[in-house]
Amino acid sequence: MDLNTLQDAWWLTLLLCLGAYLLGSISSAILVCRLFGYPDPRTQGSSNPGATNVLRIAGKPAAALTLLGDVLKGVVPVLVAAQIGLTATATALIGFCAFLGHLFPVFFQLRGGKGVATAFGLLFALHWPTGIVTGLTWLGVFGATRISSLASMIAFIVMPVALWFWLPGAFWPMLLLTLILLARHHSNIRKLVSGQELGFRKPKSD
Repeated sequence: MDLNTLQDAWWLTLLLCLGAYLLGSISSAILVCRLFGYPDPRTQGSSNPGATNVLRIAGKPAAALTLLGDVLKGVVPVLVAAQIGLTATATALIGFCAFLGHLFPVFFQLRGGKGVATAFGLLFALHWPTGIVTGLTWLGVFGATRISSLASMIAFIVMPVALWFWLPGAFWPMLLLTLILLARHHSNIRKLVSGQELGFRKPKSD
């Protein structure tokens, strides 16, 4: 079977979706904390196995490794799909499956993170201009509020709007990603409303 036939085969997209989900299921936060001798991040801090919580409980080196691993989980399957020549819709769906793997990792009792870093990774690989707009939105909100969860939610509300104009084929899978990401942040939303959300405040000068 030649490559052109493979490009049109629905089962190729399904196979890559499965591979992306399994890759996404590798929890960088849990593995890095084990490597550095720290507790399971699901039992400390915000209980979220992601780079932000690892930063709180294990410091910058561990958080940096966690962030890199989570980003690559989104980048790799999207680049593979793009290299093969799949459509924007199929490529976005494959990236979405990596995101789902991070949220519901089959290797870690389906107890995963919020998926922000993996979402950023797949977004930049899918369409870097939208990635830049989303990233700048995150930086602006975080710079103003010092609250990572709020910055992430606002950034990924902006993301599908940008894709609607620039890469409409990827809109629906990425809109679904945004909706799930927002739902995944339900506890953060409650804490934001009550004023109890954890942030990273700048130290006050004397």
